[in-house]
Amino acid sequence: MSMMLARFAADPSFEKNLSNHRHFSERESNYRSCYQRDYDRILHCSAFRRLKHKTQVFVENEGDYFRTRLTHTLEVAQVARTISTALELNYDLSETIALAHDLGHTPFGHTGEEALNELMKEFGGFDHNAQALRIVTKLEQHYADFDGLNLTWDTLEGIAKHNGPVKEPIPYALQQYNSVQSLNLDSFASAEAQVAAISDDIAYNSHDLHDGLRANLFTDEDIKSLPLIDKCYDEVDKIYPNLDRYRRRHEALRRFFGILVEDVISQSKSIILEISPKSIEDIRNAGDPAIQFSSEKFLALKEIKMFLFNNMYRSPKVIEMRKIVTFKLQNLFTKYISDPSYLPADWKLKTDLASNKTDLARLVADYISGMTDRYALAQHRKIFGKEFS
Repeated sequence: MSMMLARFAADPSFEKNLSNHRHFSERESNYRSCYQRDYDRILHCSAFRRLKHKTQVFVENEGDYFRTRLTHTLEVAQVARTISTALELNYDLSETIALAHDLGHTPFGHTGEEALNELMKEFGGFDHNAQALRIVTKLEQHYADFDGLNLTWDTLEGIAKHNGPVKEPIPYALQQYNSVQSLNLDSFASAEAQVAAISDDIAYNSHDLHDGLRANLFTDEDIKSLPLIDKCYDEVDKIYPNLDRYRRRHEALRRFFGILVEDVISQSKSIILEISPKSIEDIRNAGDPAIQFSSEKFLALKEIKMFLFNNMYRSPKVIEMRKIVTFKLQNLFTKYISDPSYLPADWKLKTDLASNKTDLARLVADYISGMTDRYALAQHRKIFGKEFS
């Protein structure tokens, strides 16, 4: 199927869009666009496979039915494709950025990121978005001619700033790469990257409600009182008055999902009509995001996010697990810094070349952030024994 592109969409044709070039010159594929090639490289990289065993909210071994970073990523990519298609954007680029957006996540979700950021405070901190860029430009080492995946500029820009212009203090991983190839960190990214970011919002708010219900952290009646969701349950009850609770829940939450997607498409079309962009650069320099929720849906989502924060992310069950995994990451980080011989041989070799403590700490952070939940738990058990497990 040929892709109908708006004039402000990312264009894979090199003659029309010089920002799709790669840092290291390569002959492009005869059968794939440059963005499709980026997509394939991300799909086949090691960091992507590890997402299978990285937690979204719950620790990976708590149950097989909860979302992981991998399933979340696939859901984000699906939403991004739908929205991009409706807005006549380049859905290959949106899906590619969506596929890469969580590559830099630590084990144990945002808990792991917060712990590692604290441990790295004196060495420049840790940010999962910046780490994703570091992975695709440096840490993936499979190709003979370069480190990283040698992705197009448009994809790298989307990974670096899909959430908007990067403000001070700029994470060291972004600073480091930006000094090699400028990503114009002070401007907005393409509309395709903005779609990937808002698709992330839609996906995690929806599936965190699913997972919280499955974990019995709250009930259907609890969320039925929330804006947007209340009308979804009412509609399902009216059409299917005797539906079992699992189908009722799914029908209501898929309607909620659809409301968010349709709202973004409608609101973004209005914004685009108002700013009348003639090129991708007009989107980048618009001063505000071109891809947004309406004010009404944004405020409703704000209330839903607060509900999830209070009842899920800070529930006693999750708080207790946060304490445990934070303790274990602190132990691992301290041990690897004080005695790098505990690292695998290839990583130990890298630490031998570290010229100062900051370089050593960043190598250790690279190693720990790449761990899956189960591997981090296993390494802690191996080093410290069962009494610390």
